[in-house]
Amino acid sequence: MPPASVAKVMTTCYALEALGAAFEYETLLFAEGEISNGILNGNLILAGSGDPMLTTDDLGALAKVLAAAGIREIKGEFQLWQDALPYQHDIDPDQLPHLGYNPALSGLNLNSNVVHFEWAKAGSNYTLTMDARSSRYRPDVSVARMTAENRDLPVYTYEDGGNYDQWTVARSALGNGGARGLPVRYPALFAGDVFRTLAAGEGVNLPTGRIRAATPSGTVIASHKSRPMSEILRLMLKYSTNLTAEAVGLKASLARGKGIANLAASAQEMARWALETKGIACQPVDHSGLGDQTRISAVALARFLGHSEVAGHLPPLLKEVGVFDSNGRLLTGREIGRAHV
Repeated sequence: MPPASVAKVMTTCYALEALGAAFEYETLLFAEGEISNGILNGNLILAGSGDPMLTTDDLGALAKVLAAAGIREIKGEFQLWQDALPYQHDIDPDQLPHLGYNPALSGLNLNSNVVHFEWAKAGSNYTLTMDARSSRYRPDVSVARMTAENRDLPVYTYEDGGNYDQWTVARSALGNGGARGLPVRYPALFAGDVFRTLAAGEGVNLPTGRIRAATPSGTVIASHKSRPMSEILRLMLKYSTNLTAEAVGLKASLARGKGIANLAASAQEMARWALETKGIACQPVDHSGLGDQTRISAVALARFLGHSEVAGHLPPLLKEVGVFDSNGRLLTGREIGRAHV
């Protein structure tokens, strides 16, 4: 049967064994050229490593370091490197386009690749905003655009603008105001758009970001390290974050030395790992369980959970759920196996 998000348990163990609990993603800012009198005579490169938890606050910190390095202008391009992970337009192509839990992913992600759409009634009209808000910042974005149209259905429509997302929303569905997250299909351009705004706030003028094909080079002038993998996975399991599951699964497959081109190939590599190391047969199509073509039997999943290595990985990452007897007394240790509950 399809395991849905329970598949994330397998992905968790896969990532821990391939990458380690202490593994950290690193997002880097490279200066490719000489810096003279506040001018970088070359390219500035924002390079991701696949961090699924990079936020606008993190980019804001990088922008501050950039400004502290004395750079105020660049003569080359502002480039974005996303090839640390293979780009995926979405996780499951069968999902409706406006569902925020089915975004694109790449080696450069931001805010779980979700843009904040907000609307407010303004007389007979509406004010619509698309931004990348965080605890400290609220930068507007241009790579995700929205217009309201006079119709009842569908509530949302999506068109690919080539290098931006074009959305429309039914005016009749807006009411007096509200907000929701919408998936981003150009995550690297999204991150570059936001970083450019944050850099401007620090007095650094950057051109519009462009995707870079070549591996980054130059001098590292700023870096951001993620939380350790164990914490990333704990939060993934708590909130069942699909983007995180796919990003860590892809990273794990690449760390195993496999040439992985897409999610399906990475999921097949995880299936090989499960069979070779745990003796478990399964047929995943992704790492999050979002795709309904994933298959595993209940017996196989139970055996996976009972494997000694899995039993060592999971307990520190999961919340404790108490078992109580008929009188409401919390049972501990061997009492649980003997109790009738």
